[in-house]
Amino acid sequence: MRVGSFVLAAQFPGQGEGEALHRAVRSAEVAEEAGLDTVWLAEHHFVPYGTCPSAVTLAALLLGRTRRLRVGTAVSVLPTAHPVALGEQAALLHVTSGGRFSLGVGRGGPWVDLEVFGSGLEAYEKGFPESLDLLLRWLREPSVGAAGERFAFREVPVVPRPSECLTETGDPEVVVACTSPASVRLAAERGLPMLLGMHVGDEEKAEMVALWRRHARACGRPAGEIHRAAHVSAGVCQIADRRSDAVETLTKTMPGWLRQGLEAHVTVDGRKRRMRDPQAYTELLCDLHPVGTPQLCADRLAATGERTGISRFALLVEGSGDLAATEENVRRLGAEVLPRLG
Repeated sequence: MRVGSFVLAAQFPGQGEGEALHRAVRSAEVAEEAGLDTVWLAEHHFVPYGTCPSAVTLAALLLGRTRRLRVGTAVSVLPTAHPVALGEQAALLHVTSGGRFSLGVGRGGPWVDLEVFGSGLEAYEKGFPESLDLLLRWLREPSVGAAGERFAFREVPVVPRPSECLTETGDPEVVVACTSPASVRLAAERGLPMLLGMHVGDEEKAEMVALWRRHARACGRPAGEIHRAAHVSAGVCQIADRRSDAVETLTKTMPGWLRQGLEAHVTVDGRKRRMRDPQAYTELLCDLHPVGTPQLCADRLAATGERTGISRFALLVEGSGDLAATEENVRRLGAEVLPRLG
């Protein structure tokens, strides 16, 4: 079992963007000190829900500031990026970090981002498979050309090639954010591990893992690859000496952040969208995830692993909105929860 943090660089009410980003960087530095396995970085545009607009850029900074920690994107949004440009960045980080970079990708949402970056709604609704396959080819082949509906160009050499990494790490890891059976099947067809969101519980995650395995077998993926697939479960973690104190910390701060962050999302085509009730959503997250005493947190992580077969965790640790409290939360995760997991 590998436990890491999930960093959104969330901007809580009354905070500035610089404060949110500083907390994100410090929490990652403390994660390495505390013995966590990975830091997963979110990417958002134009909203205070998350103030990091480029997960790969922040990953580069953190890879330079750490020596052991794996750094991943959760996720880089493919419909608003050129897959070759993203592939070049991923290869660069893979080679220069000695293989410590993981590239998480996803579709994102039908947001105004698609208009601003010129990709359009079709890139979100139909173009994800083509972008993903082009990205995977870039990370695995010595030269690449394209003749697809969205991308068409003559064959060009891949520079730098991920295989030029000076450590025995293989190709850069690619993880796919999955929120529907269609995205689960897409990941399974390509043998790619899934990143499953914090809004769903163990039962639904177990069903998605089972669907992934069935479809991967049906597509002829190697048995060893299916067995080794290290899916990632996103969640929330808040540690206190009493569960009631941990819950109180989050229910005081997270609803305000969720309200202002989620309300700021604007759809590209004016479609109506239903926003979760921030208070009810916070309470749901407290019920689903390791929020409470160190022993409770360890037990919940172990139970999720047993119920779902998931071996990696990306835990949001900044739910207090406070820098000092976030650092303490990360240190307690490393010192008091990880040893209980064995």
